[in-house]
Amino acid sequence: MNEVDLKLLMEIAKLESVPQGAYNIRKNGESAGRASSDTIEIVSKTDKPGIDIHVKAGTKNESVHIPVILTETAYTETVYNDFFIGDDADILIVAGCGIHNGGCNTTQHDGVHTFYLGKNARVKYVERHYGEGEGEGKRVMNPETVAYLDEGAYMELETTQIKGVDDTVRKTYIECKKGAEVVINEKLFTHDEQHAESKMDIVLAGEDASGRVISRSVARDKSSQIFFPSVTGRASCFGHVQCDSIIMDGATIKSIPTVAAEHPEATLVHEAAIGKIAGEQLQKLMTLGLTREEAEEKILDGFMR
Repeated sequence: MNEVDLKLLMEIAKLESVPQGAYNIRKNGESAGRASSDTIEIVSKTDKPGIDIHVKAGTKNESVHIPVILTETAYTETVYNDFFIGDDADILIVAGCGIHNGGCNTTQHDGVHTFYLGKNARVKYVERHYGEGEGEGKRVMNPETVAYLDEGAYMELETTQIKGVDDTVRKTYIECKKGAEVVINEKLFTHDEQHAESKMDIVLAGEDASGRVISRSVARDKSSQIFFPSVTGRASCFGHVQCDSIIMDGATIKSIPTVAAEHPEATLVHEAAIGKIAGEQLQKLMTLGLTREEAEEKILDGFMR
């Protein structure tokens, strides 16, 4: 691991060194380190790029780190990672991708993560995306997350695009059985002429299933964002979609939430708000000695937390 690698790992996974427990670090299409534990096994796929992660039933208080870093220009990959979470397990999974592109050509990572949660399993999944590099080549990331939650399962997704990603199409599909719950917290930041699309489909298929989407975004400069969050209720269930965005400079944002009830006892709600930073917030901070730029950064930092 060189200095660039370590910086990328810190940005996307908060890692200063090789993590404890189960992990898989992928760099430019190759394994840069892997370890399994007594209850978590990581094995390479044999039919396509990627890994299978098997978590034994009843596993508690363990974590899995699976970051990806790309440091070559003109490099493109598609990776497939499948997670098999046993009944009653409770784990943290930290993923994410960092790209350092110092060349003139596009570097791109497409990642498809599919989760199968057993009965009453609990998963917190953290995914961060970050791009950097002095080159003119684009940094492109297209993450796709698919999850099937068995009865009583719970999944929390915390997804963040930090900065430096020129183009992204983010796809999420979650299906919940009886009593299962999913919570999605999405944070998205775009600047310059970057473009981002986020497409979410949550299907509440079982009785007493629930799903919540909380999306916060900031678009600056001439960047553009499009959101398509959707919740479908097929049983007595509850779903809530909330999208809040701050727009600045010459950016554009479209938010198109959809709720679809296919059962008379489905309760579904959606909210969407797009606006600029409130003038009174800026004035208050500037009276405390901050410049306008410093005040804006403070407000944006608080909004995206």
